[in-house]
Amino acid sequence: MTGFRLGYVPGVTPAKWVRIWTERLPRVPLELIQVSAVEAPDLVRRGDADSVLLRLPIDRTGLHAIPLYVEQTVVVVPKDHLITAAEEVTVDDLADELMLHPQDDVLDWDRPPGRLIDERPARTGDAIELVAMGTGLLVVPQSLARLHHRKDLTYRPLTGVPESQVALSWPEAETSELVEHFIGIVRGRTNNSTRGPATPKQPKKKPAAQPSKQPARPRKPRRRR
Repeated sequence: MTGFRLGYVPGVTPAKWVRIWTERLPRVPLELIQVSAVEAPDLVRRGDADSVLLRLPIDRTGLHAIPLYVEQTVVVVPKDHLITAAEEVTVDDLADELMLHPQDDVLDWDRPPGRLIDERPARTGDAIELVAMGTGLLVVPQSLARLHHRKDLTYRPLTGVPESQVALSWPEAETSELVEHFIGIVRGRTNNSTRGPATPKQPKKKPAAQPSKQPARPRKPRRRR
């Protein structure tokens, strides 16, 4: 088998699945390719990756996509912000807050809640810098808040807003054997699953031959006196 190329968007961590792949297919190298959320669908359309971990929704033209899990949406704030007093934040809590809306926003909405700042940062990383400067607050999936962690910032869960759904996508025209292997891994199938990646079974050892027992000698009848 040739190598397997797996794309992934920022915030998504494929480490657990890569480890399982290495255990099951040690002779098949897996190459990781980080790609932006915008470019992720075209990565597999062009054939530059065998599959990609991305966030829905996407244009599914020519692509398969199986949802894997849903991420918690959070609001990123300075550590001294009043919002940090709450364990959870609602949309109403942000009504009077200045909000940043980066151009690479991955959430499925027209705009975040609150008072939107007109100028949109190009990237989420740029928006994080502006939050640290006290310019405004930022709503992102929790994995992106962790990816851009700073000591002077924190985040709180935000309810009543869209959530990010992570999916595995690959070309619709062909599902290769290696893609089938990876689908089995991300879906939690075992090695012996009928549809998952199988490994040759070791032949069962035959039980050791037991020594044959000697037949018992018949007893002689006693003579009556």
